[in-house]
Amino acid sequence: MVKPVSVTFKETVLDDLAAAKGRVAILVDPDGRIDPAGRRVNRLTKGAIQRIIDSGAGKLKSGDLRTLAYPAGMAADAVDVVVLARGASHAEARKAGAALAKARGTALLLLAAGAHRRADEIVLGLALRDYGFDAHKSDASQEDTRGVTVMATRPDQVEAAAAPHLAVAEGVFFTRDLVNEPANVLTTTEFAARLKDMTALGLKVEVLEEKKLAELGMGALLAVGQGSDSPSKVVVMQWNGGAKGAAPLALVGKGVVFDTGGISLKPAGGMEDMTMDMGGAGVVAGVMRAIALRKAKANVVGLVGLVENMPSGNATRPGDVVKSMKGDTIEVINTDAEGRLVLCDVMHYAQDRFKPAGMIDLATLTGAIIIGLGHDKAGVFSNDDPFCKALLKAAESEGEGAWRMPLGQAYADQLKSQIADLKNTGGRPAGSITAAEFLHRFVAEGTPWAHIDIAGVASLKTDSAFAPKGATGWGVMTLNRLIADNYEGE
Repeated sequence: MVKPVSVTFKETVLDDLAAAKGRVAILVDPDGRIDPAGRRVNRLTKGAIQRIIDSGAGKLKSGDLRTLAYPAGMAADAVDVVVLARGASHAEARKAGAALAKARGTALLLLAAGAHRRADEIVLGLALRDYGFDAHKSDASQEDTRGVTVMATRPDQVEAAAAPHLAVAEGVFFTRDLVNEPANVLTTTEFAARLKDMTALGLKVEVLEEKKLAELGMGALLAVGQGSDSPSKVVVMQWNGGAKGAAPLALVGKGVVFDTGGISLKPAGGMEDMTMDMGGAGVVAGVMRAIALRKAKANVVGLVGLVENMPSGNATRPGDVVKSMKGDTIEVINTDAEGRLVLCDVMHYAQDRFKPAGMIDLATLTGAIIIGLGHDKAGVFSNDDPFCKALLKAAESEGEGAWRMPLGQAYADQLKSQIADLKNTGGRPAGSITAAEFLHRFVAEGTPWAHIDIAGVASLKTDSAFAPKGATGWGVMTLNRLIADNYEGE
């Protein structure tokens, strides 16, 4: 997998600045004040840094970056002047780090962070933006020799503060890798194998095969994958870092490794993007990796349903009736409304086995959520106000857009079936809401639950603030923050 850039932390030694290779970055206040490292670089460049500052007088904004190329008096190829207030927010510091990542390209980087209190957040922004998925390019480098050195007044403190950030960045990268992988590589079997490998991090990982799923009665999930040669699976990942016996938070992810729509075949245009229809499972996997790497003091279980939705002589047909693990019968109106069939069985299993303190499911579930919210925010649906507020607060804290959407009986009524307990789709009106209401039916009384529709934010056609175009890893940071703030003991 793609790993975050290697970061070394060392005490500030001003004499090292002149001989540093690659790029050197210094921090400047919006009002033009520079720290000792900046003053040293200014002297080495015969006042060039001050001229850059003076030329931007009144225009410098926290998070901006100005570059001095081929600075005289230094071995570096460039000096990056990063504008960042001493009292900058963590969002501004991450933005500055992302700007550094874009500017440096493939060069070595020495960041003179001095005593800036947000140095660890700069590192996080840099790490998040410094990502590229080129595993299938013939000229891809097998080894990344680039590195970042952070010089700081108290390097041990900065390193300790940055360590959990880098763990989260690795979780984000794991999610991005999974979402970016083509479906002929990331089969259900390969996906399960990559998750199984995380036992090395201290996770307990089980893979439930089709025979076991049939014994459990997961007829809805199995119906989705029965048209494919790839076997359907459920992977259960447990992290027991909290109090013994304490109920875990359950995270459930939709893992449709490729979605043709089944017999209700999708149009050809854009179908190649359906490699990302396992985005929810990717987020759950990334969160589990992050909390294991940072050894979170919480109990969390991640469950993902891995299937492939293909048309064949064995595929589920529109009009078929399938039976869920809960016992409800479902009339399949549209085989392209398959994600909810996967999730409902995994959600029921999660509650039946683990009796969770709360449950969150994530899925690239509906195109309707993109019509409603675009690509800036995920849609959040919940049966519990405090639980939902905590989730939305975590998303806001991490700068990941999320917006609460409604639930209600009128929407649930759209799912009524004449021949079964419910239909798998309620038609075009309020499509994302009726999908959420379908899942709501499978939430046990008293279980705080949230459904997050990430169809619009899991993968983008353009660069975002902290990722190049493609998979974003949206949700790993939000759920990690939710766990840290609400489920970790002392």
